[in-house]
Amino acid sequence: MQEIAEVAFHRGSVFTGSGEPLTGQVVLVRDGRIAAVVPENELEAHIGPGTEIIDLDGALLLPGFQDSHIHPTGGGTELLQCSLTEADNAEEAVALVAAYAAANPEVAWIQGAGWSMDHYEGGAPLASLIDAVVPDRPVSLTSRDHHSIWVNSAAFRAAGLDANTPDPSDGRIERLADGSPAGTLHEGAMGLVEAHAPAATVDLLVAGLARAQEELIAQGITGWQDAMVGAGAGIPDPKDAYYRLIADGRLKVRVRGAQWWKRDQGLEQVEKMIEARAEAEALGLPDRFNLGTVKIMVDGIAENFTAAMIEPYRDKCGHSTHNKGLSFISTEDLATYVTALDAAGFQVHFHALGDRAVRDALDALEAARAANGPSKQRHHLAHLQVVSEVDAARFADLDAVANLQPLWACHEDQLDTLTLPFMPESAQDRQYPFGDLFNGGAKLAAGSDWPVSSADPIAGSHIAVNRISPQNDSVPLGGEKQRLDLSTILAAYTSGTAFVNHRDDVTGHIAPGYYADLAVVSPNPFEVPAQEIHRSRVVSTWIDGECVYAAADVPVSSK
Repeated sequence: MQEIAEVAFHRGSVFTGSGEPLTGQVVLVRDGRIAAVVPENELEAHIGPGTEIIDLDGALLLPGFQDSHIHPTGGGTELLQCSLTEADNAEEAVALVAAYAAANPEVAWIQGAGWSMDHYEGGAPLASLIDAVVPDRPVSLTSRDHHSIWVNSAAFRAAGLDANTPDPSDGRIERLADGSPAGTLHEGAMGLVEAHAPAATVDLLVAGLARAQEELIAQGITGWQDAMVGAGAGIPDPKDAYYRLIADGRLKVRVRGAQWWKRDQGLEQVEKMIEARAEAEALGLPDRFNLGTVKIMVDGIAENFTAAMIEPYRDKCGHSTHNKGLSFISTEDLATYVTALDAAGFQVHFHALGDRAVRDALDALEAARAANGPSKQRHHLAHLQVVSEVDAARFADLDAVANLQPLWACHEDQLDTLTLPFMPESAQDRQYPFGDLFNGGAKLAAGSDWPVSSADPIAGSHIAVNRISPQNDSVPLGGEKQRLDLSTILAAYTSGTAFVNHRDDVTGHIAPGYYADLAVVSPNPFEVPAQEIHRSRVVSTWIDGECVYAAADVPVSSK
């Protein structure tokens, strides 16, 4: 007797997590898992009176997307605060601040995020812009990339910052001609203000995480790696928010959390991280939430010249400077920490953006391997804006996963005005070298760094394939050789991130026994021209075989 399915998806293509899509196949779901994948002509044998039949009508069924580097609690919380993400220029950003202040007179210290560096001269907005609309209350607004903060004069006064305040070793204060703070603080300097701002309450974080889950599920995302669990960089610890959602039965997605490595501390953190991991394991939900990863910031970002580079940055006239960016942790300490974490069974998630940071991270993994032997932890390096050819070839040998943020890999204003003109000559053609990494044998995972940029995996896939953003007539960033084909980038967003999250045995693939975490995308991106991939969209999302999102204008099922 044939097993009767609870849900059956038919009349579409099926991307199983790798390779080209299958056609003429039906995906059967029972008890929250994939029961079978059978030919279309066998459908009738597997349906009963209660079977929900999903007519894909030519759409693509694929494993639910998983984001390999994301900040969901921060992103959701920012949507509930003063969000500047919709501003297209400085004037619109200031207007949004004014509108938020007028609508929320009871908020004593206005907080928010989302401004773009390319909207301001030198990527550094002035306090006077906010002073003009909110002179009487502190305002602190994190940049879109979360590596800088824009504040008003009231915030400087509340924090006690003036011309005599020195720059911290791991950051920089933008200054006026008289040395007084101008309005923008970068990297470690952000904490000089953030230490005085009101901390987010657990209730706000819970609301933010719930909002983020709703937003991300609507984009077909059914799992992620939270790139920062722990307080730091002005972002509150989201751990209690996760535990609250779990206790309430509201956490639907599958999460692997990366515990935040505090760079002003050392190996004493490892024992505390082991305890936090055990606390998460005690929940008994290994396929839903764990804390088996540690996030280490190796460097900063290129826009504010803190990404660690092998060769120095150039000035606005094109001359070489003495600045090679910042290494937040010495090479010796990094190797020591990574070796200890690997030995303790932790995966290490590196923020490594500049080519020197990438090299330092790979060297640390090499040191860990020499000390501990080959690792099963699936360590990964995120961002990878500049990677030397020599180092691109090292990933495979070190079992290091390349964690891509595809949406960044194209010409756009922030890159073209604040980054490329100041990059050393050797880095000009080495921007986000996805093709070199893939051809060198590196395993790929993909994510967004949301709310730094959109979490939409389809938008990211479009850029990975084309290296040009929609409605843009520029040349492909890095040339044709850095393009990925569609099946490769979709694998990175599904089975690749499932591998990083140590859940590739139960998610990331459409195969019998795997959780029925699925997304339906229409039109099928494999059947449209490459330059039209961005027009595809998620029309439904499924977790454990249950529909958790359906586009309002698309029927979900037929009986």
